[in-house]
Amino acid sequence: MIIIPMIIGEIRRHLRDYNPIRVSRSLRDMAYKALQAKERLTNLLSREPTIDEVAKELEADRGEVIMALDAIQDPVSLFEPVYHDGTDALFVMDQVSDDKNTDNSWVESIALSEALKKLSDREKHIIDLRFFKGRTQMEVAEEIGISQAQVSRLEKSALKNMRKYI
Repeated sequence: MIIIPMIIGEIRRHLRDYNPIRVSRSLRDMAYKALQAKERLTNLLSREPTIDEVAKELEADRGEVIMALDAIQDPVSLFEPVYHDGTDALFVMDQVSDDKNTDNSWVESIALSEALKKLSDREKHIIDLRFFKGRTQMEVAEEIGISQAQVSRLEKSALKNMRKYI
């Protein structure tokens, strides 16, 4: 009969070591304790307990319980359908927002490009070196062959002109 616990232990170890997402043992233990507490509280209260109630039962931080429960969730494909009305399906990907590629960023990018077109070649070069290549005014001055004060004035003038078009 000793073989059965050994087999169960080996299966658990395999599942733990070859899981697609690595979760620390302490976080996993917290999640399982939270699930057990949730089950106890469900039986006791005859309803599903809140996260705060589970955290209080475990004498743990609410955020820690949330993070632990989230950590043991199975990963979901972005192409997993969440709703289907017979014609079009709604996928997880359709519900994920993209803060980086918003309409505003596209508009700002276009406005910036248009404003840059209005500058002289020298002003474009200074703006490119300063803001797109990350050079200091002194480095720009050395590269172009003018003083740092002139670079400062030209940069200020170029930015003022660009503001008119943005």
